[in-house]
Amino acid sequence: MTQSIYLRPIALAESPQSEEGAAVRLAGGLVYASRFALIVREGGRIVSRDRYGVRELEAALPGLPEEAREQWADLQRVHPPLQCGARTIRLDQPQVMGILNLTPDSFSDGGEFLDKPDVANAHAAAMLEAGAAIIDVGGESTRPGAPAVWEGDEIKRVIPAIERLAAAGAAISVDTRRPAVMEAALAAGAQVINDVSALRHDPRSLEFAARSGAPVVLMHAPGPADDLHADGSYGDVVLDVFNWLRARRDAALAAGIPREKIVLDPGIGFGKSVEENLALLNALPLFHALGQPLLVGASRKRMIGALSHEAPAHQRLGGSLTLALKALDAGVQLLRVHDVAETVQALRVWRGLRDAALTDFAQLPTD
Repeated sequence: MTQSIYLRPIALAESPQSEEGAAVRLAGGLVYASRFALIVREGGRIVSRDRYGVRELEAALPGLPEEAREQWADLQRVHPPLQCGARTIRLDQPQVMGILNLTPDSFSDGGEFLDKPDVANAHAAAMLEAGAAIIDVGGESTRPGAPAVWEGDEIKRVIPAIERLAAAGAAISVDTRRPAVMEAALAAGAQVINDVSALRHDPRSLEFAARSGAPVVLMHAPGPADDLHADGSYGDVVLDVFNWLRARRDAALAAGIPREKIVLDPGIGFGKSVEENLALLNALPLFHALGQPLLVGASRKRMIGALSHEAPAHQRLGGSLTLALKALDAGVQLLRVHDVAETVQALRVWRGLRDAALTDFAQLPTD
């Protein structure tokens, strides 16, 4: 029976000196881990879970399976910046991706910006001014039950906005599942492909993405390419999503997409219950063991309403910020959000706390 190995950080530290050096820096960022669980799974069942401190794990590594050694290295992999045209997006610190939905039916702001170029321009400009590193432009709602959009209509929705943003020098990602839209968006000035189907929706997508040379975001969704929210059945949601993302990473690599251009997204809210979303958010540090930068999009998601008396989407700011901070504490590099100014402010305060922890340490008593 095939074994699967998972090396999950289970204790985070404010700084390496707080653990007298017995903490490792996750993904070259601002988060440190001091304890780890080595999980072994066989046939969908966890058969062992051993816990290690950093020094114990380093001593045990020579006798552990190769996959454990690879994940140990990947947990500490330093990610180069994303190059978005003239813009360089550093990944040694968290960044905010602002959402621009040009749709009539997105769950949070559908219709607010579609066919209203002046309003969309003003919103995009405000997100950039507030500190968004990337603007994510989408022309198709991916909420449960949303109708598919013909690629011609999707192109018509997103291209004018992308052209305007490109003229302003913004870093731009296009949120699409269709290679024709990807191609048109990149030609118009977008630099990143953000595909909620992880390049599965169209068999041409992998080849096009590799040929384009653009960075790609691969998101987990359990369903087939035409119904991403379907088939959300998991033995262990955290480990199943980990396996799925590893397989999509490997498919992208095999297609010729360079490793430094692959970003992974656990797909919060896609084919997952509230409990499953919470489990994934609590386990985010594990996903650094895949060796890729991470993106989390939990902004205004339904789970926030479910945990707060069914608050409507536009009243989920507090919950969105809580989940953003959870992702920051896990070392996630990219936060995809609706409320950019508030999230950037939270990030800056969080960054201040991190910087202070790295420079502040208790003096040992002297004789």
